[in-house]
Amino acid sequence: MSGIMNMFVGGGAGGFSVEYLVLAGGGGGGGQIGGGGGAGGYLTNTVISNVGNTITVTVGNGGSNGSGTAGGTNGQNSSISGTGLTTVTSTGGGSGGQDGPDVASGGSGGGGGRESEAGAPGISGQGFAGGNGVANAPGGGGGASVVGTNATTGQGGAGGNGTASSLSGSSVTRGGGGGGGGWSGNSNAAAGGSGGGGAGIQNGTATSGTANTGGGGGGGGYPGKVGGSGGSGIVILAYADSNPLAASTTGSPTITTSGGFRRYVYNGSGSITF
Repeated sequence: MSGIMNMFVGGGAGGFSVEYLVLAGGGGGGGQIGGGGGAGGYLTNTVISNVGNTITVTVGNGGSNGSGTAGGTNGQNSSISGTGLTTVTSTGGGSGGQDGPDVASGGSGGGGGRESEAGAPGISGQGFAGGNGVANAPGGGGGASVVGTNATTGQGGAGGNGTASSLSGSSVTRGGGGGGGGWSGNSNAAAGGSGGGGAGIQNGTATSGTANTGGGGGGGGYPGKVGGSGGSGIVILAYADSNPLAASTTGSPTITTSGGFRRYVYNGSGSITF
């Protein structure tokens, strides 16, 4: 990702550069001995906006957790769109598999279930694939920066790690994949990836992905059989403070000005009018 300190230059014809981070919701973890959910798609770049333009912000929710012999569901997409802008859409994270073939692809792919199910692919430029399952051990969900770990005999795969960004004003890692679940007496559950990935569990309800990190939910265990839900996404917009403060916003973003930049952090959907 480009460094924020050298991104903001005049856009020409009255335009100015707005750097964005658009992160989708993470996928839910699979149920019984389930794979970890994949992280939400992670996109960062710049767009050119103009005074008077409105950018519509959509922040996706995390996918639901799998329960019993069901996999989870995919996370929801996040996006920015507006007049004169090419719409930017990050894809929700893929759900973790269970007994298969129910693992799903997404921004990052879900981890494969325990019946030697292959992890699902991510989308190039948004995230990475989930790890493969083996007999009685599921794979980890893919992360924004690395693939989920493959399971081995007796050990579920860990979630893939997320990616750090300083666009909000401080370095925060987001987009971790969920860890694979375990089976008491047969296989161990695994940790989620850095950046909000939920941990898998041996028996009980797995950890959900952290809100507003796009983290995947952890895989469920046995006999607990309940995965974790995916974490919701986030959208961050930032631009040089030599350009005007937004004329109006909706959705209650957190607004800060520091280090020469204005920053708008959306934990839910809304809009910004310059």
